[in-house]
Amino acid sequence: MHRANEIRPVLKRLGMIAEKYQCAIILIGHMNKASGTKSTYRGLGSIDIQATARSVLLVARLKDKPNIRIMEQDKSSLAPAGDSIGFEFSEANGFECIGPYDITIDELLGGQEGRGKKKFDVAISFITEYFKSYTEVSSKLIEEEAAKQGIKRNTLLAAKKKLGIIADKRKQTDGKQYWIWIMPEKRI
Repeated sequence: MHRANEIRPVLKRLGMIAEKYQCAIILIGHMNKASGTKSTYRGLGSIDIQATARSVLLVARLKDKPNIRIMEQDKSSLAPAGDSIGFEFSEANGFECIGPYDITIDELLGGQEGRGKKKFDVAISFITEYFKSYTEVSSKLIEEEAAKQGIKRNTLLAAKKKLGIIADKRKQTDGKQYWIWIMPEKRI
């Protein structure tokens, strides 16, 4: 499966199956041990496999934290790339998502730790500070303010979930509805 002329007919057939049955095809591959090369060229087999895919996810462990795995989007042809997500394996909790993780693919493959949960921690601090002044917050307003601070929407929503914030609808006097966030201890 490392020769383009052998893999292309297989990939074409998989594409036809996906189209016929309106489904996604998931291929799982492994990387070679080479270092210093781009992640795209580290997959075992033909480069055509990655070239054909619309989205490629890379899962790797942190060198100094063997219980933590990071999932990073290496390729995204149809939408903006998502945040890196960390997962931890432990005897006490089993498989647990630790949320957005601030690391690049090059850092991950180079055995570096990255900056850790920094973006996630910044989002949690941002929300906590925001709720010191308000009992409820317009979801549109807090999302706009977070964007000004460089906090991505997915990171903000993950922090919202971690803090146990609930969303609720409110009505303006003209009848228009809007969403708000309420911190659990500040529910009305």
